[in-house]
Amino acid sequence: MALKSAWELALERTGGKAAKKLTDAQKAKLAELDKICTAKIAECELELKPKIAAADKPEDREKLEETLRNEIAKLRRKLEEEKDKVRQSG
Repeated sequence: MALKSAWELALERTGGKAAKKLTDAQKAKLAELDKICTAKIAECELELKPKIAAADKPEDREKLEETLRNEIAKLRRKLEEEKDKVRQSG
């Protein structure tokens, strides 16, 4: 399975068409969404990393690490959905 570059993924997302220009308001909203997501990821890490470090059993540590990965993936999916809505509006 070959990994796709960011450029290839962007082409797929836009259907191979040139992306439409974003307004300043859309750019600001996208930046704000990025900041919010970064903060939420940091919150998750601050909450779970000490628990991971303190876990006595390897299986407990693995569960917490999996929880952290899942939470981060969920936040990033939600971010992309919200970004797509912003890009399509206006």
